[in-house]
Amino acid sequence: MGTLRGISDPWEVYERETSSSSSCDAGQNACAQEELKLKHLLLLRDAFTRRTTSDRGSRRSWRGARKKRGGERGMSLEEFQNALSAVIGPDSQSGWLERVFNEIDVSCDGYVEWEDLCSYLLQQCRERDHTSRPRGALLDTEPLIKHCSHNKQEPTICVVAVPHPPPLRYISVSKGGLLTVWNNRLQVLETLELAGDPAEQGVNRRRFRGWTTDAVYLPKVHKVAIATSSRDLHFVDVSTASCFEDIHLFGFPNVPTSLCYWHDIKSPGGRSLLLWGDEKGGIHLLWFLQLHNGLFESPFTEDNVPQRIYMQDIGDHSRLVSYQHIPTVHQEPINRIIFEPHTDLIMTSSGSDASSVVIMHVSLRRKPYVWRINKGVTCFDFSRSLNLLVTGGLDPAVKLWNCFMTARPVAVLHGHGTTVLDVVIYQPLGQVLSYSKDAELRVWDISSNRCLRTVHLQFPCLQPGRAPEHGNFPFLLVAPPFLMQTPPHILVSCRDYLARLRLEEGERGEEQGEGRRGGGRQCHGAPLSCALYNPTLKQVIAGCDDSSVSVWDVETGRLRLKITSAHGEEEITCMALDSSHRRLITGARNGTIKVWNLLNGLNLHKLEPVTLSEVTGVICLHDSQLLAVGWSQQVAQYDIKGAKDVFVRADMSWKSGQQHRADILVVDHCPTLGVIATGSHDGEVIVWTLDTQRPLVRLRRATHSLTTPPVDALLFLQRRGGDKHWRSTPILLSSQAGGIYWWSITGHTHTHGQFYAPGGEKECVLGLTSDQENNILVTGDTAGCVQVWDISQYALCITQEPSSCHPPLLQSWRAHEGAIVSVEVLVYTERLFFLSGSVDGTSRVWTGEGGYVGSFGQEPQWSLTDPAPHHTSRDRVNNLAEEEKEEREEKIESESDQSQSSEVTGQTSDLFSGGQGSPEEWIYEGPVEEAPTPENQTGPVGSEESPAPSHTQNIRVSQCHQLYGGIQRKMAVRRERRQVFGDINVNKLFPIGGLCTPFQALAVQDCQHVFLPEDLPMSPWMQRQTLSCVSEDGLSSLQLSINSSEQEQEAT
Repeated sequence: MGTLRGISDPWEVYERETSSSSSCDAGQNACAQEELKLKHLLLLRDAFTRRTTSDRGSRRSWRGARKKRGGERGMSLEEFQNALSAVIGPDSQSGWLERVFNEIDVSCDGYVEWEDLCSYLLQQCRERDHTSRPRGALLDTEPLIKHCSHNKQEPTICVVAVPHPPPLRYISVSKGGLLTVWNNRLQVLETLELAGDPAEQGVNRRRFRGWTTDAVYLPKVHKVAIATSSRDLHFVDVSTASCFEDIHLFGFPNVPTSLCYWHDIKSPGGRSLLLWGDEKGGIHLLWFLQLHNGLFESPFTEDNVPQRIYMQDIGDHSRLVSYQHIPTVHQEPINRIIFEPHTDLIMTSSGSDASSVVIMHVSLRRKPYVWRINKGVTCFDFSRSLNLLVTGGLDPAVKLWNCFMTARPVAVLHGHGTTVLDVVIYQPLGQVLSYSKDAELRVWDISSNRCLRTVHLQFPCLQPGRAPEHGNFPFLLVAPPFLMQTPPHILVSCRDYLARLRLEEGERGEEQGEGRRGGGRQCHGAPLSCALYNPTLKQVIAGCDDSSVSVWDVETGRLRLKITSAHGEEEITCMALDSSHRRLITGARNGTIKVWNLLNGLNLHKLEPVTLSEVTGVICLHDSQLLAVGWSQQVAQYDIKGAKDVFVRADMSWKSGQQHRADILVVDHCPTLGVIATGSHDGEVIVWTLDTQRPLVRLRRATHSLTTPPVDALLFLQRRGGDKHWRSTPILLSSQAGGIYWWSITGHTHTHGQFYAPGGEKECVLGLTSDQENNILVTGDTAGCVQVWDISQYALCITQEPSSCHPPLLQSWRAHEGAIVSVEVLVYTERLFFLSGSVDGTSRVWTGEGGYVGSFGQEPQWSLTDPAPHHTSRDRVNNLAEEEKEEREEKIESESDQSQSSEVTGQTSDLFSGGQGSPEEWIYEGPVEEAPTPENQTGPVGSEESPAPSHTQNIRVSQCHQLYGGIQRKMAVRRERRQVFGDINVNKLFPIGGLCTPFQALAVQDCQHVFLPEDLPMSPWMQRQTLSCVSEDGLSSLQLSINSSEQEQEAT
């Protein structure tokens, strides 16, 4: 892999990423800048000045103290507390003063200077200003852009979202009447062209010859209504995976230009309303009275053509439809129409100066509100909760109005340079998104009237000096309450291109996240990649795939600090603490490494990346020396001790250079022995000495296959390594393909044991840890299970044969839905607890007996100091097990050849019972050449599958609506599948070749053994050949071929 050394600016990767931000717990003590006023700072400066003068006058004080810049030392913690107490007053809390001192002492040497205090206060002010400033709703800097190749270079008029049947689909409507169906990743599923006028003859009869003007989705009847310049509406059925045109309503007096649809969510069988504005400024209302009976009267016909309804004959459908027309509301065509059901208001807009926006009651009994805006309006949006009307027009300004004040706008937002084509109010964050003709997207904050973000969408169709062609409705906002389970996003159309941008969910979106699958178990919102415990600060730190870091208080489970966009949008792959446990080192997938202050979330250092590939491990040696490994296959060194610069260069002078032949995946450190161990993807483990920086021993597991499983985890048993009597025993553990291998790094024999830890087959152990005395071993596997082993006496006796038995299994339970990536042992108030982090987005705390304490981020919070016993693993309600059982039933129904997953038992089994090779075949040291032998199989170790934790009754009640909706949807899908495939006989799904038929195409009759009668008539030739057959099996042995001579004889 190429390094970044050849690049002129190795820090460019940091400049391109999204800046990080941190937020502290609001319940913590007041910030220093809130307590310290200007007069206090002047007094503190004098105190530091007097301290410096005193140090210069007395050289004796220099000898026993640490030196700082220029040979001068700053204030210690006691001196700092005395100085602040004298300035602020004796009522100041010592705990707060100590916390402030620790936050200022970035170098962790126990002294602070006046310059350190000033830098800290400046950083706090900047951070506070940054957090108080609202963030733009847009999350993407580079949106997903797709080309609508089926549009035939015509612009997309509008895009509608179709949530039923799941999953979410989009339908884009081109100006020429071509419909393109997309999935949520903007991949084309199918296309459909509107039908032409049947009155035309020949080829033109099937071809649509008009222009589309707008489209809208009708949820309850699952149709899309499309308005065209032919003065008609086309209703397309989207209730199935394949779309087809169902109804054609034609013969309108004017061309419909804008559509709107409303239905009562609380009353599915109630009325619904379809509105449209026309080119003459009129409004049309079509009330559908009985949706369960259809939109219109449907006569019986066998023709597979759309039902054609003449608008003048709408009275024939009076049982289902009611029609109303409001003429000449505007003097120009209506370009937007919105119906507000809570107040029965109709809102319309046009490009007219005299009637730019009109709000009127549907009964026409009240006087309408009319806005007269210069140059008219091209778009508007309305929010009833905010009582806000937002307009955009030929004037490039975005205007905010009170919905009942027509005289002047509340605010005018300047920034666009061309016509504003569309606006939308994003209520979860209180922001407005606007889009102009030059493909510029802006995000505005409603409260401050400031532009938070500007994005120039780089559509390939843009040409310098020319404005691109747009449809009438470029925006499509997909956000709650329209779709509750879909992350909010917005689609923007420009000519024949579509762009998709993700939106920030905000507080509302975070609450919505608890309604996902799992019923409130998504505490982090993203899969965890690593987690660790800080014993000094009593905190748990979790790194997520969305590049966020969460710091939790282990005593209560309360969030203390959250860092978002820690590495931009790159996944955090590894974390480590420095020697003071007050700084956090994080590594990312793009090769970047950062150092953070755990007390305030400030980014202290950015380390030079070695490559643009993943960093898989970081360890901190003495004196803040860092070692980093990863896919570069090298060991990089960094010195952050006393570093004042933000950027720290990498030291690539590792003496032995690159020794691994594959990507390094894991690393661990044993300080007492002065060694580190690295494991690579090819299964090789190298133990290095830090003094010589050269390999001490190479370890590799022997295998009977062509490939060796990668090393998933490494663990040094620190207690054994620190005791000289145990150093010859195995002190290094490695995890490969679920097997735990025990290695010693001294002596002639290096392997002393192996056992398979997971409870199920073909699982891996990613989490590996032990307590301080190395009495227990805790493993976490990809099945979400945690096992606790007694290793106090395991492999202590050196024997000729490596141990093949398991250590005693103390506890085992199912802890998570997904794979466990980290496990930690923590001691709090002299009690033993376990920490587990998983890709299911949760990190949890367990008692030493396997009892469930809680998940970080849950409500209510827990208390580890409470002596009340927690739930034991045998008493917990197995919610996750029930969900897993349902998933297995679904798989059994859909796949006949898939067997039910085996249950985890509490028994142990022999390691080599599954046909594994003997221990004598292991290779201990030196370069290893892999032999092409059969794959080494390991038998599973059983463990009692304990259920996952149950939440309290209060949480269940608060989430009952979300859970009930998910259960109802799941039951509906199962019921529909059983109706379609319920009559299939699984026994008749015969294998064809090496595959199995995915469904029963034909009804296959049961096969029977047929016996032929003895008097079966034989031909003369068969009689001469003395051939006879009395069963079906004998037919295959008959010689029925006739040679040429016999053919001639038969012919004569």
